[in-house]
Amino acid sequence: MPILTLQQRLRELGRIRIGQKVATSSGKTRPAKLNKFRLTSPSKELLDRVAAKYGGTVAPWTPDGGAPQFEVITEATRMPIHVPPQPVSQYFELWSGGGCQRRCDGVTELLKDRPCLCGPDPEQRSCKPTTRLNVVLSEIEGVGVWRLESHGYYAALELPGVAELLAQTGGYVEAFLGLEQRTAKRDGQTRHWMVPTIDLAVTPAALMAGAASAPAVTGGGQRRAAIEAPRPDYLKLAAVAETKDAVRELYEQAVAAGHMTKAIADALTARAAELGAKPKTPAPAEPPSAPAPESTPDEDGVYEAEVVDAPDPAEVQGVWFQVIAAAGQHGLTTEQVEAGFAQRNGGMHPSSATVAQMNAYLAAVKAGEVR
Repeated sequence: MPILTLQQRLRELGRIRIGQKVATSSGKTRPAKLNKFRLTSPSKELLDRVAAKYGGTVAPWTPDGGAPQFEVITEATRMPIHVPPQPVSQYFELWSGGGCQRRCDGVTELLKDRPCLCGPDPEQRSCKPTTRLNVVLSEIEGVGVWRLESHGYYAALELPGVAELLAQTGGYVEAFLGLEQRTAKRDGQTRHWMVPTIDLAVTPAALMAGAASAPAVTGGGQRRAAIEAPRPDYLKLAAVAETKDAVRELYEQAVAAGHMTKAIADALTARAAELGAKPKTPAPAEPPSAPAPESTPDEDGVYEAEVVDAPDPAEVQGVWFQVIAAAGQHGLTTEQVEAGFAQRNGGMHPSSATVAQMNAYLAAVKAGEVR
């Protein structure tokens, strides 16, 4: 019988990669993308099974600073998998020859328990968004998981949403791991890149009904509670977004998933404005007796940002991140934090607060005055 307070996990059999290092004319190496899956593992026997199923030739390979392993560049762009509970983790990370120097959740740098040093500006930030996905290869013998790691924006945006949906089953879900080519024009150039994706092998209705997951193990003794995967952090994803269209996609994702709140809507609208959304031209002043017209959403339900005399949303949001981090140390949920702020500020929602009001509330949360 396992220890009930420990979360079990399967051992890592190998890595699934979508890139490799190639030699340059100067004798050095550079990273290069692949349009097929590349798998690496300490076990040649495992990779022989992979090559027999998905093509390719197994060859010796040694990672930088690591022990000798093996690799195979397959012919596969799509593989059947089973997705375990809690399959995705995400952090902003900074690595050097000495290992991981920073691991940040957007608020706290976890390695040294200090405020995040990565910064909100993707152009100035030295940390990379790092998304790790664990899967079981359904057609390859072996008990354990294979890990895929991506530093791309779209993987950071899309994989957690799918993972949260899969986590609702509490079991192993049938799916397909794929590679999808994306194209965009930036600075007058057309760029192409590959994005890892997860496609379900069942309908969402069947998934929610629990038909997609493996049967739960039953037996004597207390049943371990599954650790629930968190919903996507839309504010953190917005901070790494590079275009207003990317923020718009976040907005639509939050609406479709039923996660949208006024705080998220206000923060995403402010981020879109920061990335280049054109504000409306202020209308001529109305007579005092005429009410100001309310803004209306466009056909996608997104409100256009307006220029108003209001506190700097980025500054307020920065303090709000500190509030949430402090509240977590006292076991408070986001809903409890919002309710506590409203109670202390005459029913005001945190999204309408000034920096002074937010700082005062932060001090109250840290002092344990919010319940």
